[in-house]
Amino acid sequence: MGPIGVFPGTFNPVTVGHLAIADAAHASLGLDRLDLVLSESPLVKDGRDDLAPLTERVAELERALGDRAWARVRITTDQLIADIASGYDVVVLGADKWAQVNDPAFYNADPTARDAAVASLPRCVVAPRHGLFVPDDLRLEVPEWVGEVSSTAVRGGRNDWHGAGDDDQRATNQ
Repeated sequence: MGPIGVFPGTFNPVTVGHLAIADAAHASLGLDRLDLVLSESPLVKDGRDDLAPLTERVAELERALGDRAWARVRITTDQLIADIASGYDVVVLGADKWAQVNDPAFYNADPTARDAAVASLPRCVVAPRHGLFVPDDLRLEVPEWVGEVSSTAVRGGRNDWHGAGDDDQRATNQ
């Protein structure tokens, strides 16, 4: 049996970038399964006006995954990536999430707690995002356009980056 991965996120909404990251992780890491995990109460985002209800985000993500039999959607009560990733072989992150994982502010401003959480992570792979640092040894190779895609832009009207129910290759033409 091959490795099992976890890709935590808010997926608000799911984008072609999320799908490209999932596909790249599956292909390059030889994953048997990749769980795309949403928190019931996402860290920093809970209570925001632009956060779609969890049930809607789950349904949209399940539709977007289509026939990817190796992928499944899961919900957790955990908020920290270290907790969400516990028990998995690999954690897949975007560069913005990697920056959050390394920010002591998310650990009561305690660098020691942050260091312990980061040390507890399984193997990490990180999809680059323009303007954010990703260590070379963690870099997940994805098409360059993935670094531009954002859920914020989709919420703002960038429909060609929306990943639910449409051709997720549209963004390659951007």
